[in-house]
Amino acid sequence: MKVTLAKHGGLGGAVRLSPRVVDADCLAPTEAVELAGLIVAAKAAAGVGQEPGPGADRMSYTITVEDNDESTVLHQPHTNMTPAFKALRDWLEDHPKSK
Repeated sequence: MKVTLAKHGGLGGAVRLSPRVVDADCLAPTEAVELAGLIVAAKAAAGVGQEPGPGADRMSYTITVEDNDESTVLHQPHTNMTPAFKALRDWLEDHPKSK
């Protein structure tokens, strides 16, 4: 399973940031299980709290999960994301990128 985190917009929106890619096959077994649990929770909360808050230049995040032949895309604004999406985003930001 490969999980990609991409950031969009915000004050630095004009600067293209490389997406963060984490390959679950390269993780320790406990980390892979933790990641899978966070993904399940984020998918279950999808569609909740996605209305953007105030602000002309909003940061948003897209998390793409590629698992075998299935691809899931989760997208939420920085100003109003679900706790489950935030937990997954934070986990991805805190773990090293895969090679």
